[in-house]
Amino acid sequence: MAGVTEETILKHLSRIVEKKSGKDVVSLGLISGLVVRDGNVGFALEINPADAAEMEILRKECEQAVFGMDGVKSVSAVLTAEKSAAAPTAAPRAQQQAAPQKPEVPGVASIIAVASGKGGVGKSTSAVNLALGLAAQGLNVGMLDADIYGPSLPRMLGISGKPDTKDGKTLIPMEKWGLKVMSIGFMVEEDTPMIWRGPMVMSALQQMIFDVDWGQLDVLVVDMPPGTGDAQLTMAQRVPVTGAVIISTPQDIALLDARKGLNMFNKVDVPVLGIIENMSYFLCPSCGDRSDIFGHGGARETAEKLGVDFLGEVPLHMDIRETSDAGTPITAKEPDSAHARIYKELAAKVQDRIEAQLTSSGPAFVVE
Repeated sequence: MAGVTEETILKHLSRIVEKKSGKDVVSLGLISGLVVRDGNVGFALEINPADAAEMEILRKECEQAVFGMDGVKSVSAVLTAEKSAAAPTAAPRAQQQAAPQKPEVPGVASIIAVASGKGGVGKSTSAVNLALGLAAQGLNVGMLDADIYGPSLPRMLGISGKPDTKDGKTLIPMEKWGLKVMSIGFMVEEDTPMIWRGPMVMSALQQMIFDVDWGQLDVLVVDMPPGTGDAQLTMAQRVPVTGAVIISTPQDIALLDARKGLNMFNKVDVPVLGIIENMSYFLCPSCGDRSDIFGHGGARETAEKLGVDFLGEVPLHMDIRETSDAGTPITAKEPDSAHARIYKELAAKVQDRIEAQLTSSGPAFVVE
């Protein structure tokens, strides 16, 4: 039997007719971002935002058509809409400023976003070890890889394969090191580029949060992509994020970008739980001398200036890098090591702030 291909999927989808035009969804050019991997299929339907309600019916028809194909194990179809150039501009001010509703994620007690203003600061390594540190406290912890363009959790956690599904709609997360994990990296090959526009990224991200059977989690740790783009806004505006943890290195350029990320969360009313200074210093493994390769203390000073908690420092060390690259994070592989203890202490501080935030009615801080 021939495997599932883009050609066979499009052939099946060409049987689905959009009622207003009387034409099929393929000839109308509605199908985009089609991804096929080992029987797992994902694609988007590009629609007019005004037709979203009725197009949801069409989305389900497309999803069911593909799910009925031999060899298809799961289907994820999302709606994506570009803003119309002719959209009215005179909407009431109150309507323009209305905050999007944030539905609860079933079974998830709290969600923290681990973010950075720029790449290359060790954010994903920090997120993984923080999650493992939280799990070491006896908490039920999940991880979401929110970096659609550059997913790293499959490699960093040493997870291969793909998530299962019972109904073709809700995914069952992968599990490793006691964590429940979801990433777009499970759906596509590691070297496959995701050439998706912003609305498609936002739709996919929401599905990886709300259409996953997380079970009962105390904390869902979200490894955010660097910067302040679509993924960050989706998380901040459409997901009930309990708080954010900012990762930065000590040098000025990283701190400048970290401050931008911090201010973004502030503008969308997501409390920042604190700042972690990663690669804070280097201890020579031979002589034990300390070197402040990227400077030192910049994150602490920035936190003090902005009135945000400084959570702690993580050194630059080969053991942390090597275990991350090998898919055996140090907090799991060497739980009694000095570096694992650092992450566990950071995780305990984060959990204290999560609990304080859940019992507080107000934001954790205000940036002037």
